[in-house]
Amino acid sequence: MMDWIPIVFASFKALVLGTGMFFAIKWHFDQDKKERRAVLRASGKVAAIFTLSLLGLVLATFVLGRSIGLDLTFP
Repeated sequence: MMDWIPIVFASFKALVLGTGMFFAIKWHFDQDKKERRAVLRASGKVAAIFTLSLLGLVLATFVLGRSIGLDLTFP
């Protein structure tokens, strides 16, 4: 009888851990689907803010250059 206890416990442990891993992977996959739209929105906002900041920096550079007397005309 004692020879079967490690086999039964190991089988039960493998079953419980396998089930837990399956549901953990499934939960993370489902969360990834939900968060994909949020990540796309956030990256779009970051790209828009970066573009506007770059445009503002370019305009500020030209204004500063003109105010200190640099010739910024195109040939």
